[in-house]
Amino acid sequence: MAKKNQPQSETVQKVQTKYDRKMEARRKQEEKDKRDAKFMHIGMTVVCAVIITAIVGSVGKSMWDKKVATKDAYVTVGEHAVTKVEFDYYYQAALSGYSAMLPYMGVDPTADLSQQQYTDNLSWKDFIDGMAVEQIKQTKAMLDDAAANNFTYDVSEEYANAVSSLKAGAESSGVSVAEFYKTAYGKYATEKRMERILKDDLLAAAYYNHLIEQNAPEEEEVKEYYEQNVQSYDRVDYRSFVFSAETEEEASEDEKAKAMAEAKEKADAMMEARKNGDEFKELCIANASEDEKATYEDAENDASLREGATYSGTPSAISDWLYEEGRKEGDLSVIEDTSGSRYYVVEFIQRYYDEADDENISNTIASQRTSEYVNNLVAGYTVVDNKGELKYLTVETEEETTADGTEEGTAAEEPVEEEPSGEKE
Repeated sequence: MAKKNQPQSETVQKVQTKYDRKMEARRKQEEKDKRDAKFMHIGMTVVCAVIITAIVGSVGKSMWDKKVATKDAYVTVGEHAVTKVEFDYYYQAALSGYSAMLPYMGVDPTADLSQQQYTDNLSWKDFIDGMAVEQIKQTKAMLDDAAANNFTYDVSEEYANAVSSLKAGAESSGVSVAEFYKTAYGKYATEKRMERILKDDLLAAAYYNHLIEQNAPEEEEVKEYYEQNVQSYDRVDYRSFVFSAETEEEASEDEKAKAMAEAKEKADAMMEARKNGDEFKELCIANASEDEKATYEDAENDASLREGATYSGTPSAISDWLYEEGRKEGDLSVIEDTSGSRYYVVEFIQRYYDEADDENISNTIASQRTSEYVNNLVAGYTVVDNKGELKYLTVETEEETTADGTEEGTAAEEPVEEEPSGEKE
């Protein structure tokens, strides 16, 4: 069968003019611009979403941190939930109590204490944490005991005075009261949040003073305590003068020994002159260096005389001699102070008990009894580290350290007055 003839297809190619090419380029550019705009819109939407999420997250975290600090239990003491705001108050109080001493221990109280070691396993922050918790335990225990014993005390006036002092502190520091509260007590501290905490602390202090009054001893108990601690409370009047062995820092042992021998010779000569009737003060003036002569020449004050000195308040080199049984008025001695490379010329005047110390003894006994009572209260209070921030609770310290560094039951030490050097220049 014969095939039908199919017409031949012709390919007709249109010739593009310069105008056509221009319009085509414009069309392609418009399509590209539309695609770019679409991608830009998508990109900006993503970026904005990220920014908004970050802002919301930051605000949310800030709000969450604030809620945690002001509402949640940072630590639980006994049955008391303690917030971070309250903990910070006691932390700052504990830090304040140690801040003056820390530089002498090689610690910078203005720097991050968590980066400064107290022991191999604990930082100074851990140590202060422990002090804060102990104070919280004591406060909560006393408040509970006060309530159990129906103790009442109006702290309104004292609280008002405290707030007034804080406002005055803010003014003198040139900051707002709100900022001053944060500086003093922590990041989330405000006057409203601190009110209950400050009032609790004031009430606990009032209850402690009440316990001191309740534990005051009878007169016979005071006398008995004195008889058991005579040396701690007896006082002495005496005169003294010091001859120092003057040597260079690099002096040999022979040179040091020679200087000590010369100092002793001068001390012996002064003692003999005193025995022969010369006035102690005049002898001090004669033997004083030019720099110290005016001190001994003072007509109103006798620089060689000490009155009412306690055993702990006298130089250790001469305290035993002064408090030796049988010591009587007019006794003289030249006493070597090896550690100080010097000799004392000492004249004993009298030893006695000042009845004004009855009150000191009474306060000591009352404080001991009250401390024992409060310690027994505190012993029943457990500590739960709700946030896992109190490392000291899980790490054993290398040595036990008391809050004030003094032993109970001993008279407070008085500062020892250094005697002026009597060596002539």
